[in-house]
Amino acid sequence: MKAAVLHAPSTPFVIEDVELEGPRAGEVLVKIAASGVCRSDHHLVTGATPHPMPVVCGHEGSGVVAEVGKGVTHVRPGDHVVLSWAPSCGVCFYCTHELPAQCEAYLKPTWDGTMMDGTTRLSLAGVGSAPRRPVHHFCSLATFAEAVVVHESCCIPVRKDVPLDVAALVGCAVATGVSAVGVRAKVHPGASVAVFGCGGVGLNIVQAAALASASTIIAVDISPAKLDLAMKVGATNRVDAKAGDPVEAIRALTQGRGADYVFEAIGRTAVMTQAVEAARRGGMVILVGLGPRSENLTLGAGTFTRSDKMITGAYYGGCTPARDFPKILDLYAEGSLRLDDLVTRRRPLSEINEAFADMLAGDTIRTVIIF
Repeated sequence: MKAAVLHAPSTPFVIEDVELEGPRAGEVLVKIAASGVCRSDHHLVTGATPHPMPVVCGHEGSGVVAEVGKGVTHVRPGDHVVLSWAPSCGVCFYCTHELPAQCEAYLKPTWDGTMMDGTTRLSLAGVGSAPRRPVHHFCSLATFAEAVVVHESCCIPVRKDVPLDVAALVGCAVATGVSAVGVRAKVHPGASVAVFGCGGVGLNIVQAAALASASTIIAVDISPAKLDLAMKVGATNRVDAKAGDPVEAIRALTQGRGADYVFEAIGRTAVMTQAVEAARRGGMVILVGLGPRSENLTLGAGTFTRSDKMITGAYYGGCTPARDFPKILDLYAEGSLRLDDLVTRRRPLSEINEAFADMLAGDTIRTVIIF
């Protein structure tokens, strides 16, 4: 099959013929229909996220089940699925405490770029008489390919009346943003909410805050187009972060106090610091964006405790994919979530490098690779 292979940081993706082994026990073969291009994939390109290579990236995908391995019963060939990048055993401490993305059994192999048994299902032909070379799976999925073999827990069956190119976004950006509001923060009706970053995740935070009946929803970004879309999907106010201090702007819109809930959906340390400052005393700061592992967030040792503020991470938004993906697509089907607006551009796999250029240009929400 064709796949986009990254051989080393700071190099382009190469479209190559890659061999995909069939599913073993507890695994599923899925023909990919669509895959979103996310900044987390780009962190491998820059080297900000260390990862074994060569690797097939892509962690926001949808498709159709083609084959199931021994013991798999919850999906069957022909099912439409959205793929979760957080395989989970379902029985460890974290899985039973509604934190499947922290699964004790599968966290290490996920970041090693292997399947759960420590091997890969992808390989490239060796040079000359050399044996085939293993290729790693990013986030247990590797959706920048025509097909994937994944752990059964990564396959979330969904309704068939939703277009698969739209459904793909639920696998990361949509579930992360919606769940950060409803699952992790539990935003209450009438609350004031500020959202730093109106990309794929941030716009879904905005939408979910509107669904939660927040009274003030402040969208913060430097892109006029993204701020326009934020207003379209539920924001009540917009703040251009290039035009002045966004913290002061948020305070001005919240009676001088700051917002009840402040979400950071970019992954930049300086913006995370602004998010902390923009929360009112006793407010909650929800860090959703992923920054470089080499950087740290600094809090005032003499001021933060006195502020009574709370900070929480929201990895995958705190979602439980098997429960939340179908609910999110039900909201889309009934018209409560605007997901079509999030797809800015569609490209074939052959244009994967152009898709990343789209993202870095800052004028797209999501470019989706269509198979």
